[in-house]
Amino acid sequence: MIANGIMGTSMTRGSIVQSYLDLIRTVLAQGTWQSNRTGIRTLSLPGAMLRFDLTQGFPALTTRKLAFRSAMGELVGFLRGYRNAANFRSLGCRVWDQNANDNALWLNNPFRLGVDDLGPLYGVQWRAWPAYKEIDLTHPQHEAQTQRAQAQGFQPLCTLSDPAGHPRLLLYKAIDQLRSCLDTLMSDPTSRRILFHGWNWAQLDEMALPPCHLLYQFLANPETRELSLCLYIRSNDLGLGAPFNLAEGAALLTLMGHLSGYRPRWFTYFIGDAHIYENHLPMLETQLKRAPYPAPRLSLSPRIPSYAETGQYTPEWLEQIQPEDFILEAYQHHPSLTAPMAV
Repeated sequence: MIANGIMGTSMTRGSIVQSYLDLIRTVLAQGTWQSNRTGIRTLSLPGAMLRFDLTQGFPALTTRKLAFRSAMGELVGFLRGYRNAANFRSLGCRVWDQNANDNALWLNNPFRLGVDDLGPLYGVQWRAWPAYKEIDLTHPQHEAQTQRAQAQGFQPLCTLSDPAGHPRLLLYKAIDQLRSCLDTLMSDPTSRRILFHGWNWAQLDEMALPPCHLLYQFLANPETRELSLCLYIRSNDLGLGAPFNLAEGAALLTLMGHLSGYRPRWFTYFIGDAHIYENHLPMLETQLKRAPYPAPRLSLSPRIPSYAETGQYTPEWLEQIQPEDFILEAYQHHPSLTAPMAV
């Protein structure tokens, strides 16, 4: 087990949630107070890591009830490339309502399309990353370059001139990063380049909130038929955000493994800025007094084809899956606790 950056040798079902609680204790003991954009102070610690063996259970919070259906609704919304809070609500997830409609900076952003709009965040980047190529039309290989770009799916948009007046051809393609990862798991599973991310510098100012969980890397072992995931989060609200991120990351790993014929194994969770909001302290202090229950198990609906069982590759389930297709089994938890979200 790795908790608070320390590696051990094993992990039990009960210790899955304990590692999260240990991180909370570490931030309380070693963090420093900082101001931030929300106006609510955070106790912050730079650099943290958690590691979970999914064969030992699913990392669902047990010291209070996890809003599992809402978390899976958010994940499904990302998988479908949604950018509107109303779409997330239709999936049983309301966590984006405030960011869409109560964030003063976003309300005054000229890129906002109206009520409930969130901009091209998360799922838009996952499933339709806007990619461009510029071909210098004075280059001796410009025809070959153009043919290669078009063979990759890029389409000409227009011609333009660079600052020196040289003509250039601009081509565009929306890249489905997640589907590319799944395809590569099938065609080249030992690749260490099976990753996607959401940090698109060109569009950060068009989003209600820049991505927090921004880099996902899948690592497959064809010999053991195990699939692992490393997730990097630049900024993590440990009280409200981390439980959702942990559940969604582990669920995504499970789904990707299911569709490609791998068993989910290691889920490693890296955090840049691990922080606790001041008004979340009572909720977290209550949880620290509660003994965690054994971790539950995650299963997928039998209606979703398993590649390991059928030998049929069905990547369309990345869009067809529903929140209720993620089933949390043997989930014991303490009573619910609430805290306000900082916007």
